[in-house]
Amino acid sequence: MTYHAKVIAGGKIVIPAELRRELGIKDGDRLVIERDETGAITVKTYEQVVREVQTLFRPLVDAGDSVDKFLTERRANWGEE
Repeated sequence: MTYHAKVIAGGKIVIPAELRRELGIKDGDRLVIERDETGAITVKTYEQVVREVQTLFRPLVDAGDSVDKFLTERRANWGEE
């Protein structure tokens, strides 16, 4: 679906109410604006960006390791256990 927005004084962009409701954007929410090599912009919520980063890093995390295991190993190395 295509929406139209208006730039008002101070460079503020007015996002249509219907789109804000669909995306759950509320007054005061912060958004991330990205520009690609073609000059096109994408507007994302912080939640969307966090999910993207989590997806990128998920393959790098060994599911068998945990913070508790890490701390236990470190404490053992320090002679605290």
